[in-house]
Amino acid sequence: MLRTLTSVRVALGSQAAGWVRTMASHPLLVAPPEVLLKPISVPRRLLLGPGPSNLAPRILAAGGLKMISHMHKEMYQIMDEIKQGIQYVFQTKNRLTLAISGSGHCALEAALFNLLEPGDSFLVGVNGIWGERAAEIGERVGAHTHRMTKDPGGHYTLQEVEEGESSSGVLQPLDGYGELCHRYQCLLLVDSVASLGGTPLHMDQQGEGPSPPGGPAPWTHQKPGLLRAARRRGIDVLYSGSQKVLNAPPGTALISFSDKARDKVYARKTKPYSFYLDLKLLANIWGCDDKPRTYHHTTPVLSLYGLRESLALIAEEGLENSWRRHREIASYLHRRLRELGLQLFVRDPALRLPTVTAVAVPAGYDWRDIVNYLLDRFSIEIAGGLGPSLGKVLRIGLLGCNASRENVDRVTQALKEALQCCPRNKL
Repeated sequence: MLRTLTSVRVALGSQAAGWVRTMASHPLLVAPPEVLLKPISVPRRLLLGPGPSNLAPRILAAGGLKMISHMHKEMYQIMDEIKQGIQYVFQTKNRLTLAISGSGHCALEAALFNLLEPGDSFLVGVNGIWGERAAEIGERVGAHTHRMTKDPGGHYTLQEVEEGESSSGVLQPLDGYGELCHRYQCLLLVDSVASLGGTPLHMDQQGEGPSPPGGPAPWTHQKPGLLRAARRRGIDVLYSGSQKVLNAPPGTALISFSDKARDKVYARKTKPYSFYLDLKLLANIWGCDDKPRTYHHTTPVLSLYGLRESLALIAEEGLENSWRRHREIASYLHRRLRELGLQLFVRDPALRLPTVTAVAVPAGYDWRDIVNYLLDRFSIEIAGGLGPSLGKVLRIGLLGCNASRENVDRVTQALKEALQCCPRNKL
């Protein structure tokens, strides 16, 4: 028997060696790309769109630190520090708090893939592209998805649940939602990608408020798919991204689950559709389950350095100071825009995101001409609308270290010239 196995091994070894020789003899079909034989060229630009934002110098330097393994004890220490930073900016004591290896959209999918099972009820406010995407994800999961639709620029009363909508510049008030969801045994999921660090947000307390006028909200007689009563009446699941006010590189996202939301996830009858975003597995590598950490995926080490430093910077400034600075700089921007004769898309000042300002495209202009003029002549990025707001608005982001009076002066001066030089249809 041993002789037979040895003979087979020798035969296979010889055959494999022949395969290697054969493959090595094939000529290359694709030559080295000439563009990759030259140094990379990256323009210097002021990013005043809705994100990503320019990196703060300290965060940029963090990307040049030495590489270590994603499973070294020093990396686990950095991950623990990131968790504490997320708890600070979210204002939560949730143990199940971590960073996702992916964008803010990835965090949205992580939340819905883990919370929703086929047949669950899912109510989503759709007043922009992110509400549309959340609804589509719910439908793909097989949840009974109920869309509450408004035009871009609209906001919701206590019947709707969504926070900041960067595609239209709307800041959705949250007062009362946590108490309402508590009363009807629902979970409250909030997207804070556009608002985190720029406007007050208290995960463990946000959403407390008065009862809705006129009795129960219209969806409360439907089957409650997201379960159980809360011990506190704040937000159950909150997520955000790294590339806006935090000024970190895109590609990591922040997320936190209340005890009630965690219980819902751990009581699932079916496994989540995504292995990569399975919260139980992510909780382990982030040290949230009191078990030895085991391999799940290779985390983006250098990006996590940057995220750690971004959280350190906002901790050093202080959340209240960051909120105040963004509010004051946004107010200054609004005044300068009005001086140019431009109209803010969100009419109610209380509903305007201080981080991303939506400006109605002035009559007769093509928004693309204005955006391209600023980029080509001034190396300043602003953006057009997204999804339902496409063609209706220009979006100006004042995010993190980019939120300064100097940058407001630069972008408004550039806009003034663009309005003078870009073609205008007067019909």
